[in-house]
Amino acid sequence: MQAPAFFDTVPTVVMHDPLAETLGAAEDGVVEYRYADAVRLAGHSCPTVAGAWLMTAKALRRLYGDERPQRGSIRVEVREPQDEGVAGVIGSVAGFVTGAAGDGGFKGLAGRHSRRNLISYGAAIEGDLRFTRTDTGASVEVACHSGIVERPSDLRTLMQAALEPSADAQARRAFARAWQEWVRRILVEHADDPALVTMTG
Repeated sequence: MQAPAFFDTVPTVVMHDPLAETLGAAEDGVVEYRYADAVRLAGHSCPTVAGAWLMTAKALRRLYGDERPQRGSIRVEVREPQDEGVAGVIGSVAGFVTGAAGDGGFKGLAGRHSRRNLISYGAAIEGDLRFTRTDTGASVEVACHSGIVERPSDLRTLMQAALEPSADAQARRAFARAWQEWVRRILVEHADDPALVTMTG
């Protein structure tokens, strides 16, 4: 996949996955996730995917500090119902990184490593997501406010032109570049902006 260059500048998330270690899928169970992986999962790069990535990364940093986060030992709650708005996309990204799955998740081995029922939707929380460590019970709520990030001034016009049935390749490329510039501003220029991702807990 030939992706925008800024994808490689987004900080990665490194997890320890005991299941991957047990089954020999990753040496010492160390798995590194990149923003490009979340894009492959979602099938696109947008402010929602970017926000979900940042919320997950920052929540894990808050919960684990200098420790390596334990994949499969984190409960994820999404405020909106799964079929509303972009909740499904946000939950997919958070679940991908943390290993949290719903009813169809991995059932476990010998009573260990289960990933089932670690993600839920329609939670009574204030933030967009709540992450909870299953070992300590520590939790943090996070919310993303991508609206604070300035969009390219011509984004709306370029979008309208690109979505016209008669749009040519040049119009589609111009919109795509502007769209990813917005995403870049979120992930790179505002990544450490405390107003972008807020946390409680």
